[in-house]
Amino acid sequence: MIIDIFHYEFVRNAFFAGTLAAVVASLIGYFVVLRGQNFAGHALSHIGFTGAAGAGLIGLSPASGLLVLTLTAAVIMGWLSEKIAKNDTAVGVTLAFALGLGVLFLYLYSDFAGRAMGILFGNLLGVSRGLIRMMLVYAVISIAILAVLARPLLFATLEPELAEAKGVSLRFISILFLILVAIAVTEASQVVGVLLVFTLLIGPPAIAIKLTKTFWSGIVLSVIIGVIFVWFGIILAYLTDWPVSFWISALNFGGYLMCRQL
Repeated sequence: MIIDIFHYEFVRNAFFAGTLAAVVASLIGYFVVLRGQNFAGHALSHIGFTGAAGAGLIGLSPASGLLVLTLTAAVIMGWLSEKIAKNDTAVGVTLAFALGLGVLFLYLYSDFAGRAMGILFGNLLGVSRGLIRMMLVYAVISIAILAVLARPLLFATLEPELAEAKGVSLRFISILFLILVAIAVTEASQVVGVLLVFTLLIGPPAIAIKLTKTFWSGIVLSVIIGVIFVWFGIILAYLTDWPVSFWISALNFGGYLMCRQL
């Protein structure tokens, strides 16, 4: 029976960590889709891979290196948001270099190469209690910041000119928001890896926006969809012995195709 899988500690850890990642990524991803900043998650995931690989090279945990470099990149991207939006080619070249630098770090520290698959594609069934505690701290911090930031962020997203005229600093909002995206990328990468981070950050919010008409119903549905995808992904991975990240991305893709037909 399916309930038997909860007898295993690693499965319980996977459900807890996956739920944390899904909630954070779906909440923040909803604003990512609203703001049309899908590139941010993509960019930060590439940069995060370099940070994770670099951390391994100097003896730190991949998650800490991923978070530090994505936070740094988020502040820079938020500060230069207008210039970045107008220079897609420069961004693409920079991201390609970041990914190449990560490959170099893996080459220089070959003992770390085995963990590269976990960084790139996630290893939810191998999540430790220590990592769960770290993810819980990230989740609490990011949700608390989002709760405070949500109102001005939504205002700046829907009516940027009016918000600026009312004294809202669009640059400051952009920096804070991208810091939250960096945290979401770090969380989601523990589940699906940096290369598939879009699965949780963009998929559930995109589906929710298609199916709802109001902000609150959309953001609640986004979280529900994200959590369901993760839970069913874990169950299907247990039953088939296929990767969790594959099942989560497959459910996400199928769900998006179905809502497109409505």
